[in-house]
Formats: sequence, C-alpha cells, structure tokens
Amino acid sequence: MRIFENKTKINVNVSSEIGRLNAVLLHRPGIEIERMTPQNAAEALYSDILNKSIVDEEYRYFCGVFEKVTNVFYVKDVLEMLLEDDDLCNSLVTQSCKMEDCEYLVDELMSHDIKTLASELIEGFRYREGKDPERFASRRYVLRPLYNLFFTRDASSSVYDKVLVNSMSFDVRKRENLIYKSIFKHGFGCETINAQDWNHSARTEGGDVQIGRDDLLCIGEGIRTNAKGIEFLAQTFKDRPKFNIIVQQLPLEPESFIHLDMVYTFLDRDRCMMYEPMLRKTAEFAGKSTTWIEIDNGKIHYHDCKDMLEALKHVGLDMEPVFCGGDDLWMQQREQWHSGANFFALAPGKVIGYRRNSHTIDALDKAGFAVLKAEDVAEGRVSIDDYNRCVVTFAASELPRAGGGARCMTMPVNRDSVQW
Repeated sequence: MRIFENKTKINVNVSSEIGRLNAVLLHRPGIEIERMTPQNAAEALYSDILNKSIVDEEYRYFCGVFEKVTNVFYVKDVLEMLLEDDDLCNSLVTQSCKMEDCEYLVDELMSHDIKTLASELIEGFRYREGKDPERFASRRYVLRPLYNLFFTRDASSSVYDKVLVNSMSFDVRKRENLIYKSIFKHGFGCETINAQDWNHSARTEGGDVQIGRDDLLCIGEGIRTNAKGIEFLAQTFKDRPKFNIIVQQLPLEPESFIHLDMVYTFLDRDRCMMYEPMLRKTAEFAGKSTTWIEIDNGKIHYHDCKDMLEALKHVGLDMEPVFCGGDDLWMQQREQWHSGANFFALAPGKVIGYRRNSHTIDALDKAGFAVLKAEDVAEGRVSIDDYNRCVVTFAASELPRAGGGARCMTMPVNRDSVQW
C-alpha cells in the first residue's frame, strides 16, 4: 500500500547531509505545545513553556522557505490520509492506546471523523472526570500530547534508501514512532528499520545520525544514542564492501548537548559548522573520545582519533570548520545553548538557521556565505539559486527555547546525490 499513488512519487533517498533537497517532512507546532505546564515541562523534555502565537509567526517563515525551494509534506496532512484506510487506522489507534495503557478508548476514538482523530493522536485526548480511570487525572490527558512532534528529525531518520525509526530514550516521545513508521512504510512505501528490533536496549535518535557520504555515517554517542544503537548501525551496513562510522562521544549534560547536531553539522562539501570546544576537546569535552569505525568487507576495525576533523580526513573529507559563536568563548557558549551549530542544508553550501545567533551568522558571512532573510526567500524576493553559498536566517525567540534548531525540525525525504 502506498498513500501517494495519485501524487508525484517521491522515494526515500538521502545519501548526504548537503545534497539538494527534493522533499522534506515537517510538522507545524500545534496546540500540543500549549498542553504543558511548568510542572510537567521537564517530563515533556522542555526547559520552559512556549508562547504559541509567537511560535506560529516564527515557524511561518521557516516552513515558507521550504515551500519555496522543495516539496513539503506535513505530518498531520499525511496522517489524515493514512487514517482513511480502515485497517491501518485501527492498527494505529490500537497501538497508540496500548502504549498509553488506555485500550478501553479504542472504539470511541475509532468512531471519530478522520480530522478529529488525527488531532487527538497528536494533540492528546483529555481526561474526563467520572468517565476515564482516575489514574489519568494527575496528568490531565489519557493520550498524552506529542509535545515534541515538530522535531521531525528525532524520531525518524532517512538513511540512504531506508528510514531509521528511532528507539526513543524517553517514554513521552515513544508514541511518535508509531506515526512515523506508518508514514514511511505506508505513505512512502519505504523499508523501515529499528534498533530495538535487533536489541531491546539499543537506542538511536535522529539528531545523532548524520550522513556524511554514501559510505560514511557520523554519530553522536550520549544521553540519547548509546553504544548498542551504534553497533546496530554498524551491523546494518557491514555487508557493504567499504563503510565508515565516525563516533563522537558527547557529554551527558547539560541538555544543549543532547545530540551531535547541537555541536556539529555539515554545510558544504568542504565546510562544517562546529562548536569549537568540541573540536579542541577543552572544558566539558575533555576526555570525550572520537572513534573511527572502519568496515572493510565485513571486518570491523576501531581507530582512536584526536577529533572529528582528523577522523574525517582519514575517510577523505578535509573539512574547514566555521565556529558556532565565532571566536569568542563566551559567545560560543551562549549561541551553542540556543542551537547555534544546528544548521540544515537546502543544497551544497546553502543552509538555514536561527538569526538570533548573530556571532555565528557573522562567522558564516566572513566564510563567504551570503546572509539572506527567510522572509525574502519565502516571499520570492530572493532566490538561493542566485548564490554560490548562502545562509538563510529566520527570526526566532520561542522556537530555540524548545531545545532544537533547523536540522531538528526537518526530516529530509529525498536529496540529489553529491559529486565529491
């Protein structure tokens, strides 16, 4: 079954972080982000609660850029299409309720119209006093809202022609997997893989998985992705004649270091964005290992490296870093905290990120990236195709407080191949 038979067929195919983007999956933050309080924000993996009216305005120009330059699929729209299939709808609702220990709710939810049901699966189903078991009263929702769904990268990752449905580390995010697995298996007709199908203790998250090349993955090992998850990926691709995995160990705290893409992202064939203390392994990065896993005709070899740049050179990528926050240590720390290293490539050398990280944007400007405003790109006044290298900046004060940036909020479905 493939939901998009009557649309332009887009197959999952992502063999780098920088190839020209042909399709992307996004989710507009909905009222689910308003369904948390200061008391449950930490459980929802937020450090603060957000103002949705401001989020809406910020996201409008963010997604407007993508709508201008590529094919955009929105999670809720695709979910509604999936729910039109009765068997798939029943399966998704049943699994969702089982995961939340509210299987008694299945028949009631199945009686709702598709738009209402799609909203309930994302925004939550509220507890009703006297009708629902009292065990749900303290958390207010029987089906918990998917507060983090707009970080479409975390729960699913395009890895070449497959989608890695990630084994999330926190219960509040695990139900996202059901939606993404359905979208890619039944919507895009793609093979999905999951580390927990191989080993129950294995963990992976999309922010830690970066595709360097068709023979290279760069992976962060930290609080969200563990050694078993990395071993799963090594086993998945070990049958290729040549394959490489570069593993950068991350600190377990603070929360701004939860994923590799909070400290490192690819910008172009020979440029990357990097948080300098990680490169130099100073302060909190002291002692954090960098390992090059070399897979040669099924045999796996491990090599210790000084840092990521050295490891990348071993596999033939000589990357020149641009430093998050520029040259000043204080600014580096401030801007990394608000996802200053978290860029997403629309095409080689053409990236998008937060405008608020002004020292990072200045560093990109000095490195030859023309600085464009998202408003101008979204409204057609400026085209990224007119520039060799550029950074599209979008204004954001609320979105960064959710703990992620442009890469976190994008799930690429298809990219052009890159000639290295």
